[in-house]
Amino acid sequence: MTTTARIDSLAQYHLLGRSGLRVSPLCLGAMTFGTEWGWGSPKDTAHRILARYLEAGGNFVDTADGYTGGSSEAIIGDYFAQAGGRDRAVIATKFTVNTWPGDPNAGGNGRKNIRRALEGSLRRLKTDYVDLYWLHAWDGMTPVEEVMGTLDALVREGKVRYIGLSDVPAWYFARAQSLAEQEGWERVAALQLEYSLVERNIEREHIPAALALGASITPWSPLASGLLSGKYTREGTQAKGEGRLPSIQGGGNPGFEKLFTERNWAIVDALREVATELDRSPAQVALAWVTRRPGVASTIIGATRMEQLEANLHALDVRIPDALAAKLEAVSRPERVHPYHFFEEDFFTGGMFTGGTTVRAEPTWFRPAPR
Repeated sequence: MTTTARIDSLAQYHLLGRSGLRVSPLCLGAMTFGTEWGWGSPKDTAHRILARYLEAGGNFVDTADGYTGGSSEAIIGDYFAQAGGRDRAVIATKFTVNTWPGDPNAGGNGRKNIRRALEGSLRRLKTDYVDLYWLHAWDGMTPVEEVMGTLDALVREGKVRYIGLSDVPAWYFARAQSLAEQEGWERVAALQLEYSLVERNIEREHIPAALALGASITPWSPLASGLLSGKYTREGTQAKGEGRLPSIQGGGNPGFEKLFTERNWAIVDALREVATELDRSPAQVALAWVTRRPGVASTIIGATRMEQLEANLHALDVRIPDALAAKLEAVSRPERVHPYHFFEEDFFTGGMFTGGTTVRAEPTWFRPAPR
């Protein structure tokens, strides 16, 4: 049973970085639109999910040219062609992934591929512009000047409205943003990065850089590929249960294999306890935690069923009391690595830098507090 009711918290829009673009605090991720990868939603189900998200007040849809072999973009394009409302939506897509094996210029971040990928995305999306165009991942080769100059040209041509970077080193983003400022190019509005209770490494460099240089964070995998959904049990360090996660473990993908550790299962246990105390699902609590982190403007959620979407949308109404937030903080806090162990609070207050004086400045860049 679904509802067409508007969800007020979903329609409390946020600015994306230092731009004028307004986006919903939850972004509908469309990686699950299409069944070409052996899982996901067929077209009719994807259209119902998209319609419900928009009816509820959401306006931000995220896809990529490589998702389900291009079907994800085509499904979105077909929806807006039939239902209308394309100009009221913020549609984001990505380039980088090679879509023509054997052709070295059909992937990566060079100018030739960026323009090739965009033209294909525009055809599948049935639109003449993309609201937000993401670099999908750092390719380790293309000069950042070429990337930023090309994206700026696309904005000036009207084919792209705003630009973002996904899965790049913090130094790369800082270089890109500084070049944009120096050359008068379009600035990076947002960073799309993995962020969840079990993956908090971006708190060391990326979040401070984003806050300093005027970009928002758009987290992906806030439920850690479903590990934080509460629907899986463990067998050793492996996941058991109905869903995608058990089928992909052991496949050698480092992005998935890193999930199955004793530390992460301890986080799952703590999350379950907090969720029980709040009478909410673990997924809703995990989403609520991410959406209120410093720098986060819009968090990407996925859904293959309507009831899953509805539950995720209502995560915005969850408030985590300080004592329970502290419990989640303690179990999930990232390991201190060089040089951050120098920045412990007691090291500062020992007078190494202040000469024994009192300075009201808290070194919180590696451990942001919820806003």
